[in-house]
Amino acid sequence: MSDTTPSSTSTADQAMENRVLKKVTWRLIPFIIAMYFINYLDRTNISIAGPGGMNEELGLTATQFGFAAGIFFFGYLMLEVPSNLALHRFGARIWLARILISWGLVASAMAFVTNEYWLYALRFLLGVAEAGFFPGIVLYLTYWFPSSRRARATALFMLAIPLSNVIGAPLSSWLVSQGENILGGFSGWRFMFLVEGFPAVILGIMCLFYLTDRPKDAKWLEPEERDWLSARMEAEESSTAHSYHYPVRRALLQPRVWALSFVYFGAVYGLYALSFFLPTIIAGFSETFGTDFSIVEIGFITAIPYSFGVIAMLLWSRHSDKTGERVWHVALPLFVGGAAIPVALYMSSPFTTMIAVTICCMAICATLPCFWPLPQTFLAGAAAAAGIALVNSLGNSAGFFAPYITGGLAELTGTQNAGLWVVGLTMIAAGVVTLVLKAAPKPDAADAATSV
Repeated sequence: MSDTTPSSTSTADQAMENRVLKKVTWRLIPFIIAMYFINYLDRTNISIAGPGGMNEELGLTATQFGFAAGIFFFGYLMLEVPSNLALHRFGARIWLARILISWGLVASAMAFVTNEYWLYALRFLLGVAEAGFFPGIVLYLTYWFPSSRRARATALFMLAIPLSNVIGAPLSSWLVSQGENILGGFSGWRFMFLVEGFPAVILGIMCLFYLTDRPKDAKWLEPEERDWLSARMEAEESSTAHSYHYPVRRALLQPRVWALSFVYFGAVYGLYALSFFLPTIIAGFSETFGTDFSIVEIGFITAIPYSFGVIAMLLWSRHSDKTGERVWHVALPLFVGGAAIPVALYMSSPFTTMIAVTICCMAICATLPCFWPLPQTFLAGAAAAAGIALVNSLGNSAGFFAPYITGGLAELTGTQNAGLWVVGLTMIAAGVVTLVLKAAPKPDAADAATSV
């Protein structure tokens, strides 16, 4: 009897898949996590700088601080789509290196701002420099991981979000607290900005020598492993492109792309509201509950919700890949997180308030990796590069609206309550849209093939 029966072939293919993807994971994911860790840290460390002396030194109101945090996304959103198309054309290695080096230089330059206008300008330029990084990584993963493994791969690299708070928030707080001791006369928050920009430049240079653009170029795989992975990924991309052959322009106009952008907007709205304002909320416990936390203690308390977020992200994405279900794995945590954040407003102690905030953080972290396989079910090639960038671009506009609206409402009302109610309702609305998309007719393949 031949050894190449369907069952033995299937077993051999599964063994090859496990072996190859294990190598790919260990080769690429740790480096990608490091890049995204620094990326997320450099865009959100302003949340530590604000209550750590920057707001007082520059004379920023809550609204001005929110605008400074959010203007980053104007530059970021303008260049997302062209940046991702450039990555698709020129390769991840060169383009990601360019992004990291430029944003690292701008991030360090923020140490020298003298007023709110220079802060606005450099936050805007930081967004311009970072544009295309996140959707570029999402696109890059589609070159290396089959769809059945993609949520877990996405979750692993997005661990950088909670880790940047678990590790980054205490680290940033420590740098703020020690800055004047290390560089006499140099404010702690300025020292933090200066130091935390350098790793991006270093990783950008390493990127040129370490990353591999496509499986066919992976000399660190055995020839048969390289051939197997190349064939597998090309087959998946061809299948999607054959079913839904969208030109770039048609992909950008797809109603599903815009609906998914709103879903992502809801998740990101909650993420950035927490990222930018949680340290401020914790600092406000002193007035509400009579606590007295130092800047370093605030950093450690900020890390608690994200520690649980790491666990939620890994377990929920693993369950999504195992079951093959995506929609409810996005909608359900959006509902839970949207309900949890307003509940935090009515807790009677710092401990119970942080429990509600932690549940919301876990829900947001669980949503993100399960979301990104959704647009990849009907977009491939250049259309995927453009569509993923547009979803990320429109969704990340929440990065402007969340801190600006939250800060504005806090200044208007004197409390964080109204802003956090908006966070909760936005997340719930995103969950509703996710379920509506599940019930809506699937994209029509014939229509997709029609160029415009």
